[in-house]
Amino acid sequence: MARRLTEDLIKKAEPPAKGQRFLYDGHRDAPRGFALRITQAGGKAFVLNYTFEGRQRRKTIGEWPTWSLVAAREEAQRLRRRIDSGEDVVELERQARREPTVAEAVERYCRQHVDALRSGKEVRRYYERDLIPELGPVKLKAVRRADLIRLVETKAADTPRAAALLLTHLKALFAWAVDRELIEANPAAGIRAAKIHKAMKPRQRARVLDEAEIRTFWHEVERCGVRRLTALALKLVLVTGQRPGEVAGMRWSEIQGEIWTIPAARRRKTETEQRVPLTPIARALLDAARAEVERLAQRRSWVAGDFVFETRAGGSVTVYALDRAVARYREALGNKAHPDWGHWTPHDLRRTCRTGLSACGVPEEVAERVIGHGAKGIVATYNHHRYDSEKRTALEAWERRLLQIVGQREPEDNVVPMPSRRRHRG
Repeated sequence: MARRLTEDLIKKAEPPAKGQRFLYDGHRDAPRGFALRITQAGGKAFVLNYTFEGRQRRKTIGEWPTWSLVAAREEAQRLRRRIDSGEDVVELERQARREPTVAEAVERYCRQHVDALRSGKEVRRYYERDLIPELGPVKLKAVRRADLIRLVETKAADTPRAAALLLTHLKALFAWAVDRELIEANPAAGIRAAKIHKAMKPRQRARVLDEAEIRTFWHEVERCGVRRLTALALKLVLVTGQRPGEVAGMRWSEIQGEIWTIPAARRRKTETEQRVPLTPIARALLDAARAEVERLAQRRSWVAGDFVFETRAGGSVTVYALDRAVARYREALGNKAHPDWGHWTPHDLRRTCRTGLSACGVPEEVAERVIGHGAKGIVATYNHHRYDSEKRTALEAWERRLLQIVGQREPEDNVVPMPSRRRHRG
């Protein structure tokens, strides 16, 4: 018959000569299988031995005296009730150890879906800066909706727009976890930014370059270390107001005389053709690009193709290259951090052109046509005027203003004075 355990008995119990021995508890409140295990080294711990579907199991409750006899007995009773109701507590514990933590899930998700993206580093920073310090060690299955709301609310108190982005990334992470059957439901689903913090509602970006930034950019972009074709493409975005991706993928076959026609297939946002009059500065930038491509082709032994900003046989400057150059050479380009919008990006050059058109007195309807924003509704149905002459007049007005800002004379014979280059990389 098992002897009833007491604290005094446990204290005096001697270790075995080898292996381990078990002192089963004969107390009326002790469930069957509850015992004290004593090792050869003198360690003492409470355990619960049980059989589940024919298999012998042993669940360690905790070491004595960290666990008192009374507390261990109560825990053994709780475990016994779970076992009797059909739970294999040891196997469930093993499964829980195999379940990923939030930090482990983030690492796996980023490796598979985030790191290869152009914005991968930025997305990963949101997880590493905001999520992992708070919930990293927590099992993914244990994360609750309230945990995520608290996380986003805390960030929204200081940086509401960043909190909205954090919420977007959290939803993506947990949606992926549901898809991989790591969790059964997405705790971030249904959380709405506006419900948490009214300032989290995303605002339209309004970053434009001021005159000092325009001047520094124009004079430094070709001599601060940015690759020449990348620099010329960035300048053309500012001169024409077209999207960085449309400029980066520009082809000679799209240019007829002094008109650049961007085909609908390359305009994903509107899927309509866009005709862009080329001003003297724009044509001079294209001439400079042609000369640079020919230089690279001769140096690297490939034949120049149809891309205006061709960096290798059959490949042109990419939007990623434009973004990377602007980010890498911020200081040299005079790219200051705006209190609301941060540093300017290549797309902000387009917005700067559009703002400059208004400053030149260009009518709203024409300015919108210049940057490729078409008419909507009934106007789009009935008004099919191309606005070629009006757009040319508008871009020429912007060119004059731009030249005034940068302190440069209007080009003669299609030649734009280019800054001397230093630290140039071919």
